[in-house]
Amino acid sequence: MVSIKMPLIVVASIILAVIGYIVTSSVSPTDASIIQKSTFSIGVLATAVTFVLLGSLTKTKGTSTPSSSSTSSGASIDTDNDDIATLYVGNLPYRANEQVVKEHFESFGFVKSVRLMKDKRTGKRKGFGFVEVGSAEAETMIEKLNDSEFQERTIKVRPAKDKVA
Repeated sequence: MVSIKMPLIVVASIILAVIGYIVTSSVSPTDASIIQKSTFSIGVLATAVTFVLLGSLTKTKGTSTPSSSSTSSGASIDTDNDDIATLYVGNLPYRANEQVVKEHFESFGFVKSVRLMKDKRTGKRKGFGFVEVGSAEAETMIEKLNDSEFQERTIKVRPAKDKVA
């Protein structure tokens, strides 16, 4: 499927360039200059679109190579988005930062990222956040970390709900 679309995109770009040449050769020199500039702009746009389409065609789900990271135990974990679960973490101490929360969760498995929510106006932390973890470890983390003590607070760990737009 990808191998058929790539030549079609390249052929479409070449056809656009040929049409621009034909149109500019059949008009007066003054009009030709204006048309050449327009054609050049269209050609640049077509080239950019071609590269974007080629890039998106080659990044199909089955052909991309997933990146991997190591856990604290040294095992390699596939970090493809399909293997990531997002956990809601509530009742966090206000003094906790992303690095401390990440280190705490990493003792139970792979952690991709931590986002702690802040008040837009004051910049102070709100006491909750989201932790992206390996989906294989998500249930274990919920069981072991929910209602556990973290920096003198009892934290709540649950699967995050999908954001409603």
